[in-house]
Amino acid sequence: MPYTKRRRLVTSAVAVALGATTLAACGSSDEDGDTQAGPVSLTYWTWTPGMDKVVDLWNKGPGKREQITVTVKKQASGDTLVTKILTAHKAGKAPDLVQAEYQALPTLVSNDALADISGEVGDAKGKFAEGVWQQTTLGTDAVYAVPQDIGPMMFYYREDLFKKYGLKVPNTWEEFAETARKLKKAAPDKDLTTFSANDSGLFAGLAQQAGAEWWTTEGEKWKVGIDDEATRKVADFWGGLVKEGAIDNQPMYTPAWNKALNTGRQIAWVSAVWAPGTLTTAAPDTEGKWAMAPLPQWSDSENRTGSWGGSSTGVTTDSKNKDAAAKFAAWLNTDADALNALAKEGGIYPASTSAQLSGAFTNPPEFFANQPDFYTKAAEIAKTTAPSAWGPNVNVAYTAFKDAFGTAAKTRSDFASALETMQKETVADLEKQGFEVAR
Repeated sequence: MPYTKRRRLVTSAVAVALGATTLAACGSSDEDGDTQAGPVSLTYWTWTPGMDKVVDLWNKGPGKREQITVTVKKQASGDTLVTKILTAHKAGKAPDLVQAEYQALPTLVSNDALADISGEVGDAKGKFAEGVWQQTTLGTDAVYAVPQDIGPMMFYYREDLFKKYGLKVPNTWEEFAETARKLKKAAPDKDLTTFSANDSGLFAGLAQQAGAEWWTTEGEKWKVGIDDEATRKVADFWGGLVKEGAIDNQPMYTPAWNKALNTGRQIAWVSAVWAPGTLTTAAPDTEGKWAMAPLPQWSDSENRTGSWGGSSTGVTTDSKNKDAAAKFAAWLNTDADALNALAKEGGIYPASTSAQLSGAFTNPPEFFANQPDFYTKAAEIAKTTAPSAWGPNVNVAYTAFKDAFGTAAKTRSDFASALETMQKETVADLEKQGFEVAR
Protein backbone atom coordinates (compact mmCIF):
# COMPACT_ATOMS: atom_id res chain seq x y z
CA MET A 1 0.00 0.00 0.00
CA PRO A 2 1.51 3.41 -0.97
CA TYR A 3 2.63 5.31 2.12
CA THR A 4 0.43 8.38 1.59
CA LYS A 5 -2.70 6.24 1.19
CA ARG A 6 -1.65 3.96 4.04
CA ARG A 7 -1.05 6.94 6.33
CA ARG A 8 -4.53 8.29 5.65
CA LEU A 9 -6.26 4.99 6.29
CA VAL A 10 -4.27 4.06 9.37
CA THR A 11 -4.92 7.40 10.99
CA SER A 12 -8.59 7.06 10.19
CA ALA A 13 -8.56 3.68 11.89
CA VAL A 14 -7.05 5.29 14.96
CA ALA A 15 -10.05 7.53 15.32
CA VAL A 16 -12.41 4.60 14.92
CA ALA A 17 -11.03 3.08 18.09
CA LEU A 18 -11.36 6.41 19.80
CA GLY A 19 -15.05 6.92 19.24
CA ALA A 20 -15.72 7.49 15.53
CA THR A 21 -17.69 5.41 13.03
CA THR A 22 -16.56 1.93 12.04
CA LEU A 23 -13.75 1.73 9.52
CA ALA A 24 -11.54 -1.13 8.45
CA ALA A 25 -8.13 -0.66 10.02
CA CYS A 26 -5.20 -0.91 7.67
CA GLY A 27 -2.44 -1.65 10.13
CA SER A 28 0.97 -3.16 10.00
CA SER A 29 1.28 -6.91 9.95
CA ASP A 30 4.20 -9.23 10.10
CA GLU A 31 3.54 -11.36 7.03
CA ASP A 32 6.47 -13.65 7.76
CA GLY A 33 5.52 -14.21 11.40
CA ASP A 34 8.15 -14.91 14.02
CA THR A 35 9.91 -18.04 12.92
CA GLN A 36 13.41 -17.43 14.23
CA ALA A 37 14.67 -20.43 16.16
CA GLY A 38 17.11 -20.26 19.03
CA PRO A 39 17.89 -17.37 21.40
CA VAL A 40 16.17 -14.03 20.80
CA SER A 41 17.44 -10.65 22.00
CA LEU A 42 15.02 -7.74 22.33
CA THR A 43 15.57 -4.07 23.11
CA TYR A 44 13.03 -2.04 25.10
CA TRP A 45 12.96 1.76 25.24
CA THR A 46 11.29 3.00 28.44
CA TRP A 47 11.43 5.83 30.95
CA THR A 48 9.91 3.96 33.92
CA PRO A 49 12.27 3.98 36.94
CA GLY A 50 13.58 0.58 37.98
CA MET A 51 12.41 -1.14 34.79
CA ASP A 52 15.72 -2.99 34.53
CA LYS A 53 14.93 -4.75 37.82
CA VAL A 54 11.48 -5.72 36.57
CA VAL A 55 12.91 -7.05 33.32
CA ASP A 56 15.39 -9.14 35.30
CA LEU A 57 12.39 -11.19 36.51
CA TRP A 58 11.65 -12.04 32.89
CA ASN A 59 15.24 -12.72 31.89
CA LYS A 60 15.71 -15.10 34.82
CA GLY A 61 12.24 -16.67 34.61
CA PRO A 62 9.86 -17.04 31.64
CA GLY A 63 12.24 -15.31 29.25
CA LYS A 64 15.10 -17.62 30.16
CA ARG A 65 12.95 -20.69 29.55
CA GLU A 66 11.85 -19.35 26.17
CA GLN A 67 15.36 -18.09 25.30
CA ILE A 68 14.10 -14.51 25.03
CA THR A 69 16.32 -11.86 26.58
CA VAL A 70 15.21 -8.23 26.97
CA THR A 71 17.60 -5.32 27.38
CA VAL A 72 16.31 -2.03 28.80
CA LYS A 73 17.47 1.24 27.29
CA LYS A 74 16.39 4.19 29.47
CA GLN A 75 14.91 7.13 27.60
CA ALA A 76 13.33 10.51 28.15
CA SER A 77 9.53 10.56 28.12
CA GLY A 78 6.90 12.57 26.26
CA ASP A 79 7.44 14.13 22.85
CA THR A 80 11.19 13.62 23.11
CA LEU A 81 10.79 9.85 23.04
CA VAL A 82 8.15 9.92 20.30
CA THR A 83 10.50 11.95 18.10
CA LYS A 84 13.37 9.57 18.80
CA ILE A 85 11.25 6.52 17.96
CA LEU A 86 10.09 8.04 14.66
CA THR A 87 13.63 9.07 13.75
CA ALA A 88 14.91 5.56 14.44
CA HIS A 89 12.01 4.04 12.52
CA LYS A 90 12.74 6.10 9.41
CA ALA A 91 16.18 4.52 9.44
CA GLY A 92 14.68 1.07 10.04
CA LYS A 93 16.39 0.88 13.42
CA ALA A 94 13.65 1.32 16.01
CA PRO A 95 13.88 -0.97 19.06
CA ASP A 96 11.69 -4.05 19.41
CA LEU A 97 9.57 -2.57 22.20
CA VAL A 98 8.67 0.96 23.25
CA GLN A 99 6.82 2.56 26.11
CA ALA A 100 4.26 4.99 24.72
CA GLU A 101 1.73 7.27 26.35
CA TYR A 102 -1.79 6.59 25.14
CA GLN A 103 -2.08 9.96 23.41
CA ALA A 104 1.11 9.20 21.43
CA LEU A 105 -0.20 5.98 19.89
CA PRO A 106 -2.04 7.62 16.95
CA THR A 107 1.13 9.48 15.96
CA LEU A 108 3.22 6.30 16.08
CA VAL A 109 0.61 4.27 14.19
CA SER A 110 0.07 6.94 11.52
CA ASN A 111 3.80 6.78 10.86
CA ASP A 112 3.66 2.96 10.60
CA ALA A 113 5.96 2.59 13.60
CA LEU A 114 3.83 0.16 15.66
CA ALA A 115 2.85 -3.38 14.72
CA ASP A 116 -0.60 -4.93 15.12
CA ILE A 117 -0.15 -7.52 17.88
CA SER A 118 -3.79 -8.54 18.20
CA GLY A 119 -2.96 -12.13 17.28
CA GLU A 120 -0.47 -12.37 20.12
CA VAL A 121 -2.11 -10.37 22.93
CA GLY A 122 -5.79 -10.13 22.01
CA ASP A 123 -6.85 -12.56 24.75
CA ALA A 124 -5.54 -10.10 27.37
CA LYS A 125 -8.48 -7.75 26.75
CA GLY A 126 -10.47 -9.06 29.71
CA LYS A 127 -7.74 -8.03 32.13
CA PHE A 128 -8.38 -4.32 31.53
CA ALA A 129 -11.29 -1.91 31.87
CA GLU A 130 -13.00 -1.33 28.53
CA GLY A 131 -12.17 2.37 28.45
CA VAL A 132 -8.49 1.56 29.04
CA TRP A 133 -8.14 -1.28 26.50
CA GLN A 134 -9.93 0.87 23.92
CA GLN A 135 -7.05 3.34 23.93
CA THR A 136 -4.70 0.74 22.42
CA THR A 137 -7.01 -0.70 19.76
CA LEU A 138 -7.63 0.33 16.18
CA GLY A 139 -10.77 -0.74 14.37
CA THR A 140 -12.47 -3.85 15.64
CA ASP A 141 -9.48 -6.19 15.72
CA ALA A 142 -6.15 -4.40 15.67
CA VAL A 143 -4.19 -3.95 18.90
CA TYR A 144 -1.14 -1.71 18.87
CA ALA A 145 0.01 -1.92 22.50
CA VAL A 146 -0.73 -3.50 25.86
CA PRO A 147 -1.91 -1.08 28.58
CA GLN A 148 0.68 -0.64 31.32
CA ASP A 149 -0.36 2.07 33.75
CA ILE A 150 -3.29 4.44 34.03
CA GLY A 151 -4.18 7.69 35.77
CA PRO A 152 -7.88 7.70 36.66
CA MET A 153 -8.82 11.14 37.95
CA MET A 154 -10.03 11.78 41.49
CA PHE A 155 -10.78 14.56 43.94
CA TYR A 156 -8.35 15.17 46.82
CA TYR A 157 -9.22 17.38 49.75
CA ARG A 158 -7.92 18.38 53.18
CA GLU A 159 -10.26 16.44 55.43
CA ASP A 160 -9.41 18.52 58.50
CA LEU A 161 -9.99 21.87 56.78
CA PHE A 162 -13.21 20.75 55.13
CA LYS A 163 -14.45 19.94 58.62
CA LYS A 164 -13.17 23.24 60.03
CA TYR A 165 -15.02 25.32 57.44
CA GLY A 166 -18.15 23.16 57.34
CA LEU A 167 -17.62 22.00 53.76
CA LYS A 168 -19.07 18.87 52.18
CA VAL A 169 -17.30 16.78 49.57
CA PRO A 170 -18.94 17.82 46.27
CA ASN A 171 -20.76 15.15 44.27
CA THR A 172 -21.35 17.40 41.27
CA TRP A 173 -19.42 20.21 39.61
CA GLU A 174 -22.19 22.61 40.61
CA GLU A 175 -21.58 21.64 44.24
CA PHE A 176 -17.85 22.03 43.62
CA ALA A 177 -18.39 25.65 42.54
CA GLU A 178 -20.58 26.35 45.57
CA THR A 179 -17.94 24.80 47.85
CA ALA A 180 -15.29 27.09 46.35
CA ARG A 181 -17.48 30.15 46.95
CA LYS A 182 -18.37 29.09 50.49
CA LEU A 183 -14.71 28.66 51.40
CA LYS A 184 -13.75 32.00 49.87
CA LYS A 185 -16.49 33.70 51.91
CA ALA A 186 -15.42 31.98 55.15
CA ALA A 187 -11.67 32.35 54.57
CA PRO A 188 -10.82 34.98 51.91
CA ASP A 189 -7.12 34.11 52.11
CA LYS A 190 -7.74 30.50 51.03
CA ASP A 191 -8.71 28.81 47.77
CA LEU A 192 -10.41 25.50 47.16
CA THR A 193 -7.96 24.86 44.30
CA THR A 194 -6.36 26.46 41.25
CA PHE A 195 -6.89 26.28 37.51
CA SER A 196 -3.50 25.43 36.06
CA ALA A 197 -2.61 25.83 32.41
CA ASN A 198 0.85 24.27 32.62
CA ASP A 199 -0.34 20.66 32.37
CA SER A 200 -2.55 19.99 29.38
CA GLY A 201 -3.36 16.49 30.59
CA LEU A 202 -5.53 17.83 33.41
CA PHE A 203 -7.80 19.77 31.08
CA ALA A 204 -7.90 16.91 28.57
CA GLY A 205 -8.98 14.51 31.32
CA LEU A 206 -11.72 16.86 32.51
CA ALA A 207 -13.00 17.20 28.94
CA GLN A 208 -12.87 13.42 28.54
CA GLN A 209 -15.03 12.98 31.63
CA ALA A 210 -17.55 15.45 30.18
CA GLY A 211 -17.84 13.34 27.01
CA ALA A 212 -15.50 15.24 24.69
CA GLU A 213 -14.10 13.61 21.54
CA TRP A 214 -11.30 15.82 20.29
CA TRP A 215 -10.37 13.74 17.25
CA THR A 216 -12.82 11.66 15.20
CA THR A 217 -13.22 10.91 11.49
CA GLU A 218 -15.68 11.46 8.69
CA GLY A 219 -14.90 8.94 5.99
CA GLU A 220 -11.16 9.25 5.49
CA LYS A 221 -10.98 12.78 6.88
CA TRP A 222 -10.03 13.82 10.38
CA LYS A 223 -12.50 15.95 12.31
CA VAL A 224 -11.22 18.04 15.19
CA GLY A 225 -13.75 18.69 17.95
CA ILE A 226 -11.66 20.39 20.59
CA ASP A 227 -14.24 23.18 20.78
CA ASP A 228 -17.15 20.73 21.02
CA GLU A 229 -20.04 21.26 23.41
CA ALA A 230 -18.56 19.07 26.16
CA THR A 231 -15.22 20.88 26.16
CA ARG A 232 -16.87 24.30 26.01
CA LYS A 233 -18.85 23.33 29.09
CA VAL A 234 -15.63 22.49 30.94
CA ALA A 235 -13.86 25.64 29.74
CA ASP A 236 -16.77 27.91 30.67
CA PHE A 237 -17.06 26.30 34.10
CA TRP A 238 -13.41 26.76 35.07
CA GLY A 239 -13.10 30.10 33.32
CA GLY A 240 -16.08 31.38 35.25
CA LEU A 241 -14.60 30.34 38.60
CA VAL A 242 -11.28 31.98 37.76
CA LYS A 243 -12.94 35.19 36.53
CA GLU A 244 -15.02 35.61 39.68
CA GLY A 245 -12.03 34.84 41.89
CA ALA A 246 -13.62 31.77 43.48
CA ILE A 247 -10.44 29.77 42.82
CA ASP A 248 -6.80 30.63 42.17
CA ASN A 249 -5.33 31.02 38.69
CA GLN A 250 -1.70 30.04 39.38
CA PRO A 251 0.08 27.08 37.71
CA MET A 252 0.86 23.82 39.50
CA TYR A 253 4.27 22.33 40.31
CA THR A 254 5.85 25.64 41.31
CA PRO A 255 7.35 26.55 44.70
CA ALA A 256 4.36 28.84 45.28
CA TRP A 257 1.92 26.02 44.54
CA ASN A 258 3.79 23.63 46.81
CA LYS A 259 3.67 26.20 49.60
CA ALA A 260 -0.06 26.78 49.09
CA LEU A 261 -0.73 23.06 49.51
CA ASN A 262 1.67 22.65 52.41
CA THR A 263 0.30 25.58 54.40
CA GLY A 264 -3.38 24.94 53.67
CA ARG A 265 -3.85 28.01 51.50
CA GLN A 266 -5.25 25.60 48.90
CA ILE A 267 -7.29 22.83 50.43
CA ALA A 268 -8.20 20.59 47.48
CA TRP A 269 -6.73 19.29 44.25
CA VAL A 270 -8.36 17.71 41.20
CA SER A 271 -5.76 15.11 40.29
CA ALA A 272 -5.24 11.42 39.54
CA VAL A 273 -4.36 8.21 41.35
CA TRP A 274 -0.67 9.15 41.40
CA ALA A 275 -1.32 12.29 43.51
CA PRO A 276 -0.06 10.83 46.84
CA GLY A 277 3.47 10.72 45.47
CA THR A 278 3.30 14.37 44.42
CA LEU A 279 1.81 15.46 47.74
CA THR A 280 4.59 13.66 49.61
CA THR A 281 7.14 16.08 48.18
CA ALA A 282 4.94 19.15 47.58
CA ALA A 283 3.17 19.20 50.96
CA PRO A 284 5.14 17.02 53.39
CA ASP A 285 3.67 18.70 56.49
CA THR A 286 0.15 17.59 55.57
CA GLU A 287 0.62 13.81 55.71
CA GLY A 288 -2.47 12.05 57.03
CA LYS A 289 -4.67 15.12 56.56
CA TRP A 290 -5.90 14.41 53.02
CA ALA A 291 -8.67 12.15 51.74
CA MET A 292 -9.62 10.99 48.26
CA ALA A 293 -13.09 10.86 46.68
CA PRO A 294 -14.52 10.34 43.18
CA LEU A 295 -14.38 13.24 40.76
CA PRO A 296 -17.48 15.47 40.88
CA GLN A 297 -20.00 14.63 38.13
CA TRP A 298 -21.86 16.85 35.68
CA SER A 299 -25.15 15.34 36.88
CA ASP A 300 -26.28 13.07 39.70
CA SER A 301 -27.06 10.32 37.18
CA GLU A 302 -23.50 10.12 35.83
CA ASN A 303 -20.61 8.08 37.15
CA ARG A 304 -17.44 8.41 35.12
CA THR A 305 -13.96 9.80 35.35
CA GLY A 306 -11.31 11.10 33.02
CA SER A 307 -7.74 9.92 32.67
CA TRP A 308 -4.64 11.98 33.37
CA GLY A 309 -1.52 10.14 32.33
CA GLY A 310 -0.78 6.51 31.62
CA SER A 311 1.22 4.51 29.12
CA SER A 312 1.43 1.25 27.22
CA THR A 313 3.96 -1.18 25.78
CA GLY A 314 4.06 -1.45 21.99
CA VAL A 315 5.98 -3.59 19.50
CA THR A 316 7.54 -1.74 16.57
CA THR A 317 7.24 -2.67 12.93
CA ASP A 318 11.05 -2.80 12.79
CA SER A 319 11.19 -5.72 15.21
CA LYS A 320 12.35 -8.97 13.62
CA ASN A 321 10.85 -10.91 16.52
CA LYS A 322 7.29 -9.64 16.84
CA ASP A 323 5.93 -12.75 18.54
CA ALA A 324 8.65 -12.76 21.19
CA ALA A 325 8.27 -9.02 21.79
CA ALA A 326 4.49 -9.35 22.14
CA LYS A 327 4.92 -12.21 24.63
CA PHE A 328 7.09 -9.97 26.78
CA ALA A 329 4.69 -7.01 26.49
CA ALA A 330 1.80 -9.19 27.65
CA TRP A 331 3.80 -10.68 30.52
CA LEU A 332 5.05 -7.28 31.68
CA ASN A 333 1.54 -5.86 31.99
CA THR A 334 -0.51 -8.86 33.15
CA ASP A 335 1.78 -11.07 35.26
CA ALA A 336 1.25 -10.61 39.01
CA ASP A 337 4.96 -10.66 39.90
CA ALA A 338 5.82 -8.25 37.11
CA LEU A 339 3.09 -5.81 38.13
CA ASN A 340 4.07 -5.94 41.79
CA ALA A 341 7.65 -5.16 40.79
CA LEU A 342 6.48 -2.33 38.52
CA ALA A 343 4.56 -0.83 41.43
CA LYS A 344 7.50 -1.18 43.79
CA GLU A 345 10.29 -0.09 41.47
CA GLY A 346 8.47 2.28 39.13
CA GLY A 347 5.67 3.61 41.32
CA ILE A 348 3.04 2.91 38.68
CA TYR A 349 -0.69 2.27 39.11
CA PRO A 350 -1.36 -0.79 36.93
CA ALA A 351 -3.85 -0.83 34.11
CA SER A 352 -4.58 -4.50 34.82
CA THR A 353 -7.70 -4.61 36.99
CA SER A 354 -6.59 -7.74 38.86
CA ALA A 355 -3.45 -5.99 40.08
CA GLN A 356 -5.21 -2.91 41.43
CA LEU A 357 -6.22 -4.65 44.67
CA SER A 358 -3.27 -6.98 45.19
CA GLY A 359 0.41 -6.88 46.06
CA ALA A 360 1.54 -3.31 46.53
CA PHE A 361 -2.08 -2.11 46.55
CA THR A 362 -3.44 -4.05 49.51
CA ASN A 363 -2.48 -1.17 51.82
CA PRO A 364 -3.05 2.57 51.22
CA PRO A 365 -0.22 4.93 50.25
CA GLU A 366 1.78 5.89 53.33
CA PHE A 367 0.74 9.52 52.89
CA PHE A 368 -2.91 8.37 53.06
CA ALA A 369 -2.59 5.92 55.94
CA ASN A 370 -5.72 7.55 57.39
CA GLN A 371 -7.77 6.21 54.43
CA PRO A 372 -7.41 2.40 54.47
CA ASP A 373 -9.85 1.95 51.56
CA PHE A 374 -7.81 4.23 49.26
CA TYR A 375 -7.02 1.59 46.65
CA THR A 376 -10.43 -0.05 46.92
CA LYS A 377 -11.98 3.27 45.97
CA ALA A 378 -9.34 3.85 43.30
CA ALA A 379 -10.12 0.51 41.64
CA GLU A 380 -13.85 1.31 41.61
CA ILE A 381 -13.18 4.72 40.09
CA ALA A 382 -10.79 3.29 37.48
CA LYS A 383 -13.57 1.07 36.14
CA THR A 384 -15.56 4.19 35.23
CA THR A 385 -12.86 5.65 32.97
CA ALA A 386 -14.54 7.29 29.98
CA PRO A 387 -13.37 6.54 26.42
CA SER A 388 -10.86 8.99 25.01
CA ALA A 389 -10.25 10.28 21.50
CA TRP A 390 -6.67 11.02 20.51
CA GLY A 391 -5.29 12.14 17.15
CA PRO A 392 -1.95 12.39 15.36
CA ASN A 393 -1.01 15.87 16.62
CA VAL A 394 -1.77 15.84 20.33
CA ASN A 395 1.52 17.64 20.98
CA VAL A 396 0.37 20.64 18.94
CA ALA A 397 -2.99 20.78 20.71
CA TYR A 398 -1.29 20.57 24.11
CA THR A 399 1.14 23.37 23.26
CA ALA A 400 -1.72 25.54 22.03
CA PHE A 401 -3.56 24.88 25.29
CA LYS A 402 -0.62 25.97 27.42
CA ASP A 403 -0.18 29.18 25.43
CA ALA A 404 -3.82 30.22 25.02
CA PHE A 405 -5.18 29.04 28.36
CA GLY A 406 -2.04 30.22 30.15
CA THR A 407 -2.74 33.76 29.02
CA ALA A 408 -6.48 33.49 29.72
CA ALA A 409 -5.92 32.16 33.25
CA LYS A 410 -3.31 34.80 34.05
CA THR A 411 -5.53 37.67 32.86
CA ARG A 412 -8.78 36.07 34.04
CA SER A 413 -10.13 36.52 30.52
CA ASP A 414 -12.44 34.48 28.28
CA PHE A 415 -11.64 30.75 28.22
CA ALA A 416 -13.96 30.24 25.21
CA SER A 417 -11.66 32.36 23.06
CA ALA A 418 -8.67 30.31 24.23
CA LEU A 419 -10.50 27.12 23.25
CA GLU A 420 -11.17 28.51 19.77
CA THR A 421 -7.46 29.26 19.40
CA MET A 422 -6.60 25.72 20.44
CA GLN A 423 -9.05 24.34 17.85
CA LYS A 424 -7.76 26.52 15.01
CA GLU A 425 -4.09 25.76 15.64
CA THR A 426 -4.74 22.01 15.83
CA VAL A 427 -6.67 22.00 12.54
CA ALA A 428 -4.06 24.15 10.82
CA ASP A 429 -1.30 21.78 11.86
CA LEU A 430 -3.17 18.71 10.57
CA GLU A 431 -3.64 20.40 7.20
CA LYS A 432 0.00 21.45 7.13
CA GLN A 433 1.00 17.83 7.68
CA GLY A 434 -1.10 16.79 4.68
CA PHE A 435 -4.05 15.23 6.48
CA GLU A 436 -7.54 15.74 5.07
CA VAL A 437 -9.70 17.60 7.61
CA ALA A 438 -13.49 17.68 7.65
CA ARG A 439 -15.06 21.06 8.35
